[in-house]
Amino acid sequence: MSVFFIGKQRLLFSVITMLLISLVIVNFGLYYWDEMQLAAIPNQPTKAPAGKVSIVIKIPARILELYEDGKIYKKYRVAVGKSETPSPVGEWIIGWKSYRSEDRFGTRFLALNVPWGGYGIHGTNQSWSIGRYASHGCIRLRNKDIEELYEWVPVGTPVRIEDQWVPIRRKLKVGSKGTDVFRLQVKLRELGYLEGRADGYFNQDTEDAVKKCQFNKGLKVTGVADKEIINLLGL
Repeated sequence: MSVFFIGKQRLLFSVITMLLISLVIVNFGLYYWDEMQLAAIPNQPTKAPAGKVSIVIKIPARILELYEDGKIYKKYRVAVGKSETPSPVGEWIIGWKSYRSEDRFGTRFLALNVPWGGYGIHGTNQSWSIGRYASHGCIRLRNKDIEELYEWVPVGTPVRIEDQWVPIRRKLKVGSKGTDVFRLQVKLRELGYLEGRADGYFNQDTEDAVKKCQFNKGLKVTGVADKEIINLLGL
């Protein structure tokens, strides 16, 4: 009976060992697949851009575009915010940069000057998430990609995060934030009512711009972007 029990123990140990080995092989295979399939789009530059750089992140495509002197230079696949924790649409700048010890933020971090929350562009220890809506709002790249980007973009680099255009269905006022505020700001800037960046945050400058627009359009001056002015602006 004891021999039979020992035999069962050995069999169980062998099965567990094989499972562990299989998991290691699968994990390595997935990592290798990630590195190959999620690699930067081929036939792109590997040297640092020589001109002035800027970044555009296109959320629907999950693509980060690096520009040199206003012309696209290189693309990277990224992970962006989940629906419940969206990435901050707007025009930002890189406020500071830091090295990481390969934690959940990967090996590098580029902080964005978003006035709410601690958003940034960073690496990840979950490379399988690249190309998905997976983050809490930050923009994730593979570590090898963020390490390259880190060396190429200085503090102060402009970063524009774009999302798909959708009709504005709510009143916008001081304190509102989101893609719809960004759209309103872009329109107000096009019409000459707003100066500076469109950052997706309805602040005092945005309220003043709305008031100017309402006054010029013969509307009641409230500083609140209601249905009347939104429709008038074609938003």
